Amino acid sequence: MDTTTIPIAKLSTKPSENPLLRTLPAELNTDLVDLHCHSTASDGILSPAQLVSRAKSQGVTLMALTDHDTVDGVSQAQDTGDQMGIIVLPGIEFSCLWGRRPIHIVGLNVDPASERLCDAIALREKLRHERAERIAERLHKRGFEGALEGGRAIAGESVLGRPHFARWLVEAGHVEDTARAFKRYLGAGKVGDVRVAWPQLAETVETIHAAGGSAVLAHPLKYGLTRTQLLRLLKEFSASDGDAVELLCGRQNPTQTRELRTLMSTVAAESGGSQLRCSLGSDFHQPDQSWRELGCVRLPEDVEPVWNLWHTLHRDRSSHT
Repeated sequence: MDTTTIPIAKLSTKPSENPLLRTLPAELNTDLVDLHCHSTASDGILSPAQLVSRAKSQGVTLMALTDHDTVDGVSQAQDTGDQMGIIVLPGIEFSCLWGRRPIHIVGLNVDPASERLCDAIALREKLRHERAERIAERLHKRGFEGALEGGRAIAGESVLGRPHFARWLVEAGHVEDTARAFKRYLGAGKVGDVRVAWPQLAETVETIHAAGGSAVLAHPLKYGLTRTQLLRLLKEFSASDGDAVELLCGRQNPTQTRELRTLMSTVAAESGGSQLRCSLGSDFHQPDQSWRELGCVRLPEDVEPVWNLWHTLHRDRSSHT
């Protein structure tokens, strides 16, 4: 990397003062980076401050807080990062649809005060509330009384989601662990699998760009797609001006990583050389999952990392509020 600086969106108490209040030193050590993790602002176990502290203890120097459909934890995370000497990017993991299939798009280095971003968050919060009520109703019909109240108690101030229902099912003694809760009741095709009319992929990428951020296709290997389907997803994401793909996310084997790189190269060749960058993250939610520990994955040295984009985007990002 050269000696220029990479601007970072920093949350301000006054939205009008929000854009670009700090910069990322170009000489920053990027050996340990984690650009996908979750706190209690969505479905994580640790508070934003605890999450940053844990990342620091793991040697992470650059991270992004990417809670589901919210930026509520960003301010606390950045304040803690400032105190501990770890750079925290404002991020978000948006739920959206690719056709009729739910997928996730991560927004990195977004302006949390962006009007377009806030509108998108408000819509998804409404959709999440509606889904939670439908899940609770279905669980009630299966004999699980008190699901809505129990899930809300676990969720606290965050928006109620399936992971909170899973924890409630465990605490209420209905299942042994959260994995079993999803396998029996909350996973794909189960009683708690309630379809939601999330915004489409292209609209979500546009929202992230309107907030000055970089749009990243999250954990593409976790959607259960065939090779042909995954290639089509990558092509459509690239055609929608997506910026990067999570080449590594949590637990995956080298063969999977090589195959994903091959597909990304195919997309680049067929699009005239426009190359999707690479991102990475643990998708950390809780401490007892060693395969998702903060900073657990590293990008190969011969790929173009997503943070290189921030050299070229900074001139435009200051206009987003």
